Amino acid sequence: MILNLPRFVAAESACWAELETMLNRLDAEPNWRMSTSEVQRFQYLYERSAAALVRLDEFSEPELRSSLQALVARAYSTIHETRSSRASVRWQTWLTEPARAFRRHGAAFSLSLGVTILGCALGWIAIRADSHNKAVLLPFPGLMESPGERVAAEESAKTDRLQGQKASFSATLMTHNIRVSIFTLGCGMTWGVGTVLLLFYNGVVLGAVAADYIGAGQTAFLVGWLLPHGSFEIPAILIAGQAGFLLAAALIGWGRPVSLADRLRVMRHDVIALAGGLATMLVWAGMVEAFISQSHRPVLPYSVKITFGIVEASALAAYLLLAGRTKT
Repeated sequence: MILNLPRFVAAESACWAELETMLNRLDAEPNWRMSTSEVQRFQYLYERSAAALVRLDEFSEPELRSSLQALVARAYSTIHETRSSRASVRWQTWLTEPARAFRRHGAAFSLSLGVTILGCALGWIAIRADSHNKAVLLPFPGLMESPGERVAAEESAKTDRLQGQKASFSATLMTHNIRVSIFTLGCGMTWGVGTVLLLFYNGVVLGAVAADYIGAGQTAFLVGWLLPHGSFEIPAILIAGQAGFLLAAALIGWGRPVSLADRLRVMRHDVIALAGGLATMLVWAGMVEAFISQSHRPVLPYSVKITFGIVEASALAAYLLLAGRTKT
């Protein structure tokens, strides 16, 4: 039987791509343990790729044949090698998986960051052009008052307005922020449109608040108020957008000859890892906002709060950029 090479490659390339994705993950995560269904899928992809290699022998396509030979050889070596299994190493792998997923999809994070920055720019320009735009742009009544009046009231307070309520306030912040972030992620199901709109709006609010307080000469208060919890909360929202764009990319497909089910299967692990990571970050941010961010001078000097926020941001950046990297 004469084989139609272009049609054959189009039909089989999805399996080759999925097999390569699994091999790349095994290389990046030496202690990853597949589930039974994943092992069966890996074996099926290996056998199908090996069979495709045999069928390609009748064609003079050395580059394609060489590439597929290398892929099949990698899969064969993976199946027949032996690895030690240590629970502690698996636990460390699980702990660092959100950071590895973050680094694997830098373009999606850059898109999330870019949309948010555009929103910030619009919010900044709108408030600097006319401060009365606050009534339209800012969602919370507490942000409507004059920055100077709020700072004076906060710094002159004789009692802690959250005394006895910090735990419940923290829990409220956690649940609200996690709900908003997961919704931002889930809006990837709208082919990314909903994710773009939510990120842009969050950026507008952030830019408007910054313009309002900086324009009123309250920069120290603003940074001391936002940085301690914002150093985790804002990146968590950006990561939610990153995961939403991954989901959108899997749905769109961008013309790849891969079924929707296969695209979602390949992306599923990283989306779940990012969701777990951002939820953990928002739990921490909620505690910091209740117990540190809402305590202002003279209770907590702004320099202490800003230093704390910088240390947090540095630790988070180190985790996202370095955690789980294999030594070379």
